Amino acid sequence: MIISSISSEQQKNISLTNESTSALTITELMKTKVHFHKPGENYKTEGYVVTPNTHKLLQEHLKITDGKVRTRFPPEPNGILHIGHAKAININFGYAAVHDGLCYLRYDDTNPEKEEEKFFTGIRDMVEWLGYKPAKITHSSDYFMQLYNWAVKLIKKGFAYVCHQSNKDIRGFNPPPSPWRDRPIEENLQLFEDMKDGLFEEGEATLRMKVTLEEGKQDPVAYRIKYLPHHRTGNQWCIYPTYDFTHCLCDSIENITHSLCTKEFQSRRSSYYWLCNALDIYCPVQWEYGRLNVNYTVVSKRKIAKLIEEGIVCDWDDPRLFTLTALRRRGFPAEAINNFCAQMGITGAQAVIDPAILEASVRDILNITAVRHMVVLDPIKVTINNFPHSQVLKLSVPNFPNAPERGHHEITFDKVLYIEASDFREIDEKSFRRLTPKQSVGLKYAGVVLTVESIEKNDSGNITNIIVKQEPVSETNKPKAFIHWVSQPTLTSIRLYERLFKHKNPEDPNEVPNGFLSDINSNSKKEIVGYLDANLANAVKPFDKFQFERVGFFSVDPDTKHGKLVFNRTVTLKEDSGKV
Repeated sequence: MIISSISSEQQKNISLTNESTSALTITELMKTKVHFHKPGENYKTEGYVVTPNTHKLLQEHLKITDGKVRTRFPPEPNGILHIGHAKAININFGYAAVHDGLCYLRYDDTNPEKEEEKFFTGIRDMVEWLGYKPAKITHSSDYFMQLYNWAVKLIKKGFAYVCHQSNKDIRGFNPPPSPWRDRPIEENLQLFEDMKDGLFEEGEATLRMKVTLEEGKQDPVAYRIKYLPHHRTGNQWCIYPTYDFTHCLCDSIENITHSLCTKEFQSRRSSYYWLCNALDIYCPVQWEYGRLNVNYTVVSKRKIAKLIEEGIVCDWDDPRLFTLTALRRRGFPAEAINNFCAQMGITGAQAVIDPAILEASVRDILNITAVRHMVVLDPIKVTINNFPHSQVLKLSVPNFPNAPERGHHEITFDKVLYIEASDFREIDEKSFRRLTPKQSVGLKYAGVVLTVESIEKNDSGNITNIIVKQEPVSETNKPKAFIHWVSQPTLTSIRLYERLFKHKNPEDPNEVPNGFLSDINSNSKKEIVGYLDANLANAVKPFDKFQFERVGFFSVDPDTKHGKLVFNRTVTLKEDSGKV
């Protein structure tokens, strides 16, 4: 018996009901908080459609999989992955990993109109960057002939028909029924072959399935005509299967045990089960979880493409975006993104997260992994009048001041140095603890205290040099504060990033009535010249991460080359620093 739809009560029951609390890591989340069905026990899942052949098919399935978990991550290769995909990657690969199973990377390449090689490469790069290695890389197009044969079988069983209604005619949830729904099977077979042989124009005919989806939509399209070459099959096909037809059948072919997907695919669950059972093939279980969304951004491929086209961002990896390539370029560690996904947990509810929560996960990782260095972003010159050495000093500084056993690096200390302009004030203030004409300050790692002797200014009244004297730090000469500094600096370009959009939801017409392009924060990127120690400048490569002491966390941008050094600010040291 084939069941064509699932009741709303059943739908509620088979949704993800284990309201999982968060975990510190994906491994912990998948081991202790997530309880899906065991391989082969698909029929124990509420709402799963059981047919007379189900148990035989499950036994055959278990022989193939050896009873192991098998999942897949099935992105469309028509854009760059974003932070929401990171959750999907972690759930699919993570669940398989903790159960000693396999996870495939399957490209859902059924729409040659939008697929590009850079997206295939970019998807794989991001999966591997997050720390996962696919057990196998597959493509929906690997199975085009099998899918076509199954479509023919579906027609022969009276479950599919060729329709000539336009896309406009069948759009929405209450379209008029197709006048071709009950045409004879032999006629449908001939017309479907005509579609394959290129005898129809695009949009002139589709193959539709006789099934009603949960929300009432009837007879979804299984095949449509596209006269475009496919990146793998060339001009072999001019008909291409849709998601509704392809996804569940590819899951069945690959013997997927757990078809894990986001909540918006819940409306496809009835067609998923119906189609596998109509063809009398192994049927996996579909589990849905809530999507992960982030405020102050857009992740739509179309909208990101528009931002690029308008010159608002430079490309898909612009550090102000929340694509995974952008987050990597900005300096977000993969481990921080994975831990963030674990902390979100897995529930059926959609999550909308403030970027500050993700940034907190980034700080947690960078605090223990990013080497400390002194870099000055807004320099003011200081000259030590009584510098006692005839040549520069080389000082050994710990990479992690609280853990000196983790190594040291060398810095230069000379008569002329540079401090942050914000670390000096001409007028004393009670709460200000750094350098003033009446208040001394210590230099980190140098063991000296500076006292102002005079101030030099240009004709505009701007300070050009602060003349100081130095004295050693002692029990009787302890400053109120120590500041960072740089001598004999190398200049570098430093990019400071803020939120790209001004409102939490730039796509909400109630918040932004004129559209997301009108909500751009004009101060979202600022490029300045920073002063850093030459020893650091000579030893960096793209994606290296550092903490600039008292300033923030920074990463070396891939634009660094041919003597040009570029850093991106990843996050500030504190959550409330630098907000718009």
